[in-house]
Amino acid sequence: MRTLTIRIQPDALAALEQAGQEFSRAWESGEYAGEFMSFESPATLFRLLTPARWGVLDMLQKTGRCGVRELARRLDRDASAVHRDISALLERGLVEKDEDGKLFVPFGRIHAEFDLAKAA
Repeated sequence: MRTLTIRIQPDALAALEQAGQEFSRAWESGEYAGEFMSFESPATLFRLLTPARWGVLDMLQKTGRCGVRELARRLDRDASAVHRDISALLERGLVEKDEDGKLFVPFGRIHAEFDLAKAA
């Protein structure tokens, strides 16, 4: 099962270093370590993952593969609005299309992690 971990990491260099370390560990062990998507701020995360788009991901996870019109019907939303959301999610790899053009989420699990800490 593929797993996606979404992170908020304001320090781009630290995010890159962490990704490199995770890649090295996976390479050395030969084991799948999951996939990661980092954002520099909550604002950038929530620009991509709006409540409506999160609803799209949730519905696809619950009901499985389907086309845009069927998905819009299940969500009780306008098909053109769902299509715009799907386009953004396809661009970032959060949704994919199978050989029949059906939409699906390629991850069995999507996990978000971020901290809000008091300054030292």
